[in-house]
Amino acid sequence: MDFIQKIIDMTSFNELMLEPSYILMIAISVFLLYLGIAKKYEPLLLVPIGFGILISNIPGSNLGVIKLDESLGLIEIAQEYGIINFLYYSLIKTGFLPPLIFMGVGALTDFGPMLKNLRLVFFGAAAQIGIFTVLIIASLIGFTNQEAASLAIIGGADGPTAIYTSIVLAPHLLGPIAIAAYSYMALVPVIIPFIVRFTMTKNELLINMKEQDEKFPPSNEIKNLSRIKIIFPIVMTIIVSLIVPSSTPLIGFLMFGNLIKEIGSSTGRLSKAASDNILNTSTIFLGLSIGATMTPGSFLNTQTLGIIIGGLFAFVISIIGGILAVKIFNLTTKKKINPLIGATGLSAVPMASRVANEIAIKHDPKNHIMHYAMASNISGVIGSAVAAGVLISFLS
Repeated sequence: MDFIQKIIDMTSFNELMLEPSYILMIAISVFLLYLGIAKKYEPLLLVPIGFGILISNIPGSNLGVIKLDESLGLIEIAQEYGIINFLYYSLIKTGFLPPLIFMGVGALTDFGPMLKNLRLVFFGAAAQIGIFTVLIIASLIGFTNQEAASLAIIGGADGPTAIYTSIVLAPHLLGPIAIAAYSYMALVPVIIPFIVRFTMTKNELLINMKEQDEKFPPSNEIKNLSRIKIIFPIVMTIIVSLIVPSSTPLIGFLMFGNLIKEIGSSTGRLSKAASDNILNTSTIFLGLSIGATMTPGSFLNTQTLGIIIGGLFAFVISIIGGILAVKIFNLTTKKKINPLIGATGLSAVPMASRVANEIAIKHDPKNHIMHYAMASNISGVIGSAVAAGVLISFLS
């Protein structure tokens, strides 16, 4: 009987019965894994995050991230508190991984569509309105300014930016903010069509961007685009970094990744490393570590509910803001723009552009707007990073 009792004590079942909150967290992890595996919603992110939640909520696993004295050395953390805490405090808390992910994103990004359609860049900026709207609202309802900023940045639809902002301003909210940011990014194919249904008319959906270009051809065409694509990341880094220095860790790494891509074969190995091995490894460690912060004590509270609701509100306002910006612009010019372009001002690249293109084709099979949507979409990546830098500068 003693032997049987020891076997029972060895398992986690007793603790699960005493703390049902662990069962709820495991259910949340399974749901996220379902979204990533079965529904294919951001599987590269939701699968690591979901599995991180799973292993950290097994009683007795000692894999949950806990608050530690930051004066402890990394070796002490690894020996006394386990591998996940080591990964979290060395890679996440230091802000090490988000810039590396931005470098990989830069190496995968083509700024060509944006450079060819510079007038569409402004709609990527307009879509950031959700960030500042929710910042004000969250501050008024009881969140500290730092917490409100970390919550509001979800409206930029950029996971690494949201994580980096939270690390600097509100690290205790990192888990819920990361989950909300990536979950809403994964739901872009659901959220954008829903908003478009109530904010755009059929005539607006039928605006054909290619026909508008043929009817009103651009006065200036960019020559030597390949050379400009090399100069652009250098100039952009200088300008943005001088204006908002705190955004340099994100913008700088994004532009560096893009630069080594555009240079060509001489830096091809660097570009491949940034967009492949480094990006994939960083994503795995980021997802597992973020998921491991999601323990019952840090997640099951009213503040988390406020983050989930506020993040969704920021996301929705950002999409509506981009659409309305295009509508206002169309009142002042003969050359019309499809408001779907404004809906892609989020940083969810290229998912938002694909969704907008699918909606346009659904109403007119000849109305391909992917190239134009990417201009606004890519500018949204830069816009959200700059917005994060501004918030960090004012509130850190």
